[in-house]
Amino acid sequence: MPDRYFSHWKKALEKRKTEGTFRFLRPKYEGIDFCSNDYLGLARNKDFQQLLLKKVSDHPELLSGSTGSRLISGNSPVVTETEEYIAKQHDYPAALLFPSGYNANLALFSTLPGRFDTIIIDEQIHRSVHDACTMSNAKKIKFKHNDLTSLEEKLQRQNGQCFIAIESLYSMEGDIAPIQEIAQLAEKYSAGLFVDEAHAFGVFGYGLVTEYQLQDKVMATVITYGKALGSHGATILSNELIKSFLINFATPFIYTTSAQDFQWSAIKTGYEFLNYHPKLKENLQRNISHFTKHGLDSPSAENSPVQAIIVPDNQRLKALQQNLSENGFLTYAVYSPTVKEGTERLRICLHSFNTQEEIEKLCETIKRSGN
Repeated sequence: MPDRYFSHWKKALEKRKTEGTFRFLRPKYEGIDFCSNDYLGLARNKDFQQLLLKKVSDHPELLSGSTGSRLISGNSPVVTETEEYIAKQHDYPAALLFPSGYNANLALFSTLPGRFDTIIIDEQIHRSVHDACTMSNAKKIKFKHNDLTSLEEKLQRQNGQCFIAIESLYSMEGDIAPIQEIAQLAEKYSAGLFVDEAHAFGVFGYGLVTEYQLQDKVMATVITYGKALGSHGATILSNELIKSFLINFATPFIYTTSAQDFQWSAIKTGYEFLNYHPKLKENLQRNISHFTKHGLDSPSAENSPVQAIIVPDNQRLKALQQNLSENGFLTYAVYSPTVKEGTERLRICLHSFNTQEEIEKLCETIKRSGN
């Protein structure tokens, strides 16, 4: 390979190092968890683990590979039954499972909008949606974050079919979309509405679409299971027509080897576990309230498990995170260009298992650092 490629890649990496935004894989640190998406603690819950262990013990074939895509040899009674169960739980006609939320979004946005359609996305939507839009033949435009006026202006200017894409709970800002009002705008302009519930599922019941009973107004909802459910995978909730269309035309579905049945079984078990343990959600909200009462400046919603502390400088942010790390706190710093320059932030994730003493010490340390 010509040296010019290596030279270009090396310069790009050196630039990241100079700017302090170089990424690398770290070993998993020990410390007080304020960074993971394990909002309800299911990934560490011993009772949940024992349920999964028993399923594997009773059915060791769950651990075997699926052997192919679902259209070849990877379909099974386990995945089919899980989809039927999920659809019923969310009161949707149909559900289609995917190995990951990224894969689900690629399938949804690259398949349903066509060449003469427009996808109108919230400017802070997840990167997977941006990547999916590049696979689509549709035009992509942005509206200002959670701004109904901006969204309506964009809708008024379009001639063809439009699709609106939002998250119900935003993972970087920690704020909540005005989903009911957006659903009304979608209906007014005959636009399809896609809602990503990755961070809302489990935190707000089965997500805000279900909580507000908007199934008839939301064309497709994406639920992911690597966060509050402590598992992995995702589902697209829709009707039978859309499910069939995705099965026939969504290349991320058609050409992906299906996950092993253990993943699908763990998802169904996770739903059942949540239904029997409502205290997990109550404990989470108690801890969120305990954090927000400390009055740290944040754009996040008061009931959100994601609390963003804006530190508009990469070096200051790095110093704050280092200070927290030295005090035993695991947090996640989000630098530009991942977010806009001047909006760098410390992303704090609260969990049902955090103690009030841990939250007190975290807030005190942040305040002592001048934030």
